[in-house]
Amino acid sequence: MNIISKREIDKFIKKHRDTKATLETWYHEVNAKATIWKTSSDIKKRYSSVSFLEKNYVIFNIKGNKYRLVTKIAYNSGIVYIKWIGTHAEYDKKRFP
Repeated sequence: MNIISKREIDKFIKKHRDTKATLETWYHEVNAKATIWKTSSDIKKRYSSVSFLEKNYVIFNIKGNKYRLVTKIAYNSGIVYIKWIGTHAEYDKKRFP
């Protein structure tokens, strides 16, 4: 998969240092050439706590669900768009998609 854009992850890590290891691991796993997601079940096999919304939005729990990483997946082209990262409390106030 190809992640767009790591800049959002780096910016979030600067504000929330406790996410560094988890987000960097997630980034490297997902961005690996061997990672290919064609369906939501492909993601669920690796990330059991992931949530799926309409329009291919995928929500990853970070640090035991303390934070949320909102992505949009273009399965056909293999692109993962970082849409938003924040605390679970902030996520509860937002509307996706």
